[in-house]
Amino acid sequence: MSGKNNAGGPQDSQIVVPGENLGLSEEFEAGHGVIIRNDNLMATKNGKLKINGKIISIEPLHSQYVPRPSDLVIGFVEGCTNNIWFIDIGAPFNAILPMSLGPSKASFGSTRQVLDIGEAILCRIQEVEETHSSVVTMKGMGLRKIRSGSIDDIDPHLIVELSRDGNNSLRNMKEANDCRIITADNGRIWIDGEIDGIISVRNDLNEISINSRLLKEGGVA
Repeated sequence: MSGKNNAGGPQDSQIVVPGENLGLSEEFEAGHGVIIRNDNLMATKNGKLKINGKIISIEPLHSQYVPRPSDLVIGFVEGCTNNIWFIDIGAPFNAILPMSLGPSKASFGSTRQVLDIGEAILCRIQEVEETHSSVVTMKGMGLRKIRSGSIDDIDPHLIVELSRDGNNSLRNMKEANDCRIITADNGRIWIDGEIDGIISVRNDLNEISINSRLLKEGGVA
């Protein structure tokens, strides 16, 4: 895969996505955001790969999200038991998705077959505890497993800006590229459509993000 060093192993600071194969584990140990499956290192988070001696971990790209009840979020399955999934929503703590709030076809012991590690879901925050740990649900209109398209992280403040009344940027991008675009409150965005349209939307969002940072830093966009 791209980003490996000359020896074919993982490279410090490369950007990875959930489910990405990072190469053979060999002498490495799995740290935060990494698991070992069939002697291979696998990413379970979206972020920057960090290598500290023999330990490989993943750091988030953006500031961490603070969950609030009813927020729409895009999460990645990071682990599971017989009746619970653990979901990375970009918050300080993973959310849990109980089987009772998951896909209707889930049954005790079949969680891995229904939602596997690294897969993405569109869900809502059901409740938040005092410790900021949260419970998410897939029971609701439009909530589902994400099977296609592209999921990207954008600066959290841009989610608010792009979703604000009177801002037609997202609508214009959807119409110009014939794409579905869903922005989530945890700073992730799902773009679905033809590959050319997805690439065009990602380029537009990247330009908006760069211009926003320049303005914030006092530069000229």
